[in-house]
Amino acid sequence: MLSLDVELRRGRFARHVRIEDDARVVALTGPSGAGKTTVLNAIAGLVRPVSGRIAVDGRVLFDAARGIDLPPHRRHVGYVFQDARLFPHLDVRGNLLYGRHARRGDTARFGLEDVVALLGIEALLARRTGNLSGGEAQRVAIGRALLSQPAILLLDEPLSALDLARREELIPWLQRVRDEVRLPMVHVSHAADEVRRMTSAVHVLD
Repeated sequence: MLSLDVELRRGRFARHVRIEDDARVVALTGPSGAGKTTVLNAIAGLVRPVSGRIAVDGRVLFDAARGIDLPPHRRHVGYVFQDARLFPHLDVRGNLLYGRHARRGDTARFGLEDVVALLGIEALLARRTGNLSGGEAQRVAIGRALLSQPAILLLDEPLSALDLARREELIPWLQRVRDEVRLPMVHVSHAADEVRRMTSAVHVLD
């Protein structure tokens, strides 16, 4: 589902990354500074590769040789960061609805009620984001990403800012998204146990 062969360069950082994997969930792991987040940003269109090609489910997002470089809003990427990055002036429902839209001419694949039920956040809808635990905030962030109707979901170390108890709380929800949503996903993590529980398709950036 993920075909990526790119040359990346940012300041003094430069590397070639090639991933060809038909798995629906692909994990990227490796030490800090190896380029994991840069790879996610290249898929999302936030970083432009020097050369190469990126395709998801056969849909080409970037191809330097053919002059294809879709802007981020046309790549249909749902992005979940290390910190939830919720809007503090909105309650949980408002944060979820902020990302809600359908692609032009398409019926929305993910509806609010379905996403709320999937992530178990019914009781949180009227709460302000400052009153959420780290695990609750990340569930809301995942819901907002799904309601953007993405073609691929990028997860950039979504558990790294959580303590052990909150990590154990969130992993079953991530597994439920993996099993029920059935979107292509790229999951970045340092934690071998977390990666093992999400997928067997692991690519190490050394």
